[in-house]
Amino acid sequence: MTGECRLTAGQFDERGQLVLVAAAVLALALVPMAFAYLQLGYHGDVGADVEAETELGDTERSLERAVEHASGEIDGEYSWNRREAAVEGFRDLLEDDLDTIERLGHTEGVVIEIASAAEPASAWQAETCPSGPMRSFGPCERIDNVVVQERADETALLAAGFELRLATPDDEATVEVVVVVFA
Repeated sequence: MTGECRLTAGQFDERGQLVLVAAAVLALALVPMAFAYLQLGYHGDVGADVEAETELGDTERSLERAVEHASGEIDGEYSWNRREAAVEGFRDLLEDDLDTIERLGHTEGVVIEIASAAEPASAWQAETCPSGPMRSFGPCERIDNVVVQERADETALLAAGFELRLATPDDEATVEVVVVVFA
């Protein structure tokens, strides 16, 4: 023999088992390390640095997207004589999005409440909706917090008024907003 080392079939099986056992031990050792790593990224007191103005701006943008989405779903679906049903359909579509916006605030240490507000919608309607014989479309009407207009015998949602109440660990803020869909 010239110094060759030959392994038999039984020795290959033992070596394979040894490799599997070593891999299992290594994997078990990595589990606590992974948990420790994940805990390093934990931010238990994130809400302490939250500013009400920043959160209000974020909430307004989320509300605008939700209103645009819900109004787009009902656009062209209701005739003018079914405008109350259009507003109800709009509210039904919007409800889940509003709940989501409020829930997301809680995860960031912020309490967000979004309520319907007829007063800002009424003020917007008085300023914006044209009246008289020179108007381009039909009459505007406010149904609770939603301003609708007759356009080609269909109900067009123009705007919706809301009151946003926000509370952070350090501050509180309330603002009335009108989300405009069509002007």
